[in-house]
Amino acid sequence: MLKEERQQTIIDILNSEQKVIASDLSARLEVSEDTIRRDLKELDSKGLLKRVHSGALRVGPPVTDFSFRINLDNDKKTALAKKALPFLKEDSVIIIDGSTTNLALANEIPLDFRGRIITNSPPIAMALSQHKNLEVINLGGEFYKQSMINIGVTTYKSLKQIRADLYVMGIYNLDLDAGTSVPTIAEAEIKQEMTRCATEVLGMATTDKFSTVSHAIVGPIDDLTYLIAEKLPNQIRREYSLKDVLLID
Repeated sequence: MLKEERQQTIIDILNSEQKVIASDLSARLEVSEDTIRRDLKELDSKGLLKRVHSGALRVGPPVTDFSFRINLDNDKKTALAKKALPFLKEDSVIIIDGSTTNLALANEIPLDFRGRIITNSPPIAMALSQHKNLEVINLGGEFYKQSMINIGVTTYKSLKQIRADLYVMGIYNLDLDAGTSVPTIAEAEIKQEMTRCATEVLGMATTDKFSTVSHAIVGPIDDLTYLIAEKLPNQIRREYSLKDVLLID
C-alpha cells in the first residue's frame, strides 16, 4: 500500500470510528508503529487530525469568529437548546458562558422566566434584556472579540464571589479521555472557575464536537452533570454511559 493510500485509509477509519490507536492501526495496516506515528505526525501537520499520546482524534470544528458561527447549524442549535431548557429552574442562579449554542438557549428562555443569570457574553446579556423577571449580571473583563466573551483577571476574580446552581458550559471540543477543551488557555481558565462555583454543569454539543480535542483542557468529562446532544451512534452512547454524566440525545 502506498503512503498516500495508507494515510487516506487512516483518515477513513478515523472518521468512521471517531479515534484511532497507533498500535491497532499498525496491526490492521500491517506496517510498523513507527510508520504509523510518522503518518499521524504528517497528517497532524496538514490539519487533517489531532495527534494524542496513543494515536489520534478527529479535528474539531475550525476556529472561527463568533459572527461566522452564529449563522451555522441554527436548526441543530435550537433543537439542543429546547432539550436543555427544562434544566433551567426558576428562582435559581445560572451561569451561561459564551457560545452560539448558548445564545440559542438564551433566545429560548421565556420572557416571564424568573431568576438570576450571570454571563461573560455580551450577546447573551443583550438577548435577555427584555426579560423583566430576570436579573442579568454581565461579568466584566478583557473583551475577546473572536468569541465575543469577557475573559481575564477581572472576570476570574468576579467568579470567586459567586455560587451558582447551574453552569451552562459552551462546548468547543469533547473527548472521553481528554475531556472538554478550547483553543486558548484564557478561555479554559474562566470555564474552570465557572465549573468550580456551580453545583451542576450542563453542556450542549453537536455531533461534530465529539472525539475532538483542542490545546487548552478545561476538565474531565465527569465535570459535566448533563450533556445534551444530537442523536448519537450506539457506540458513543455506550461509552458515555460508563461516565458520571447524564447523556440526553
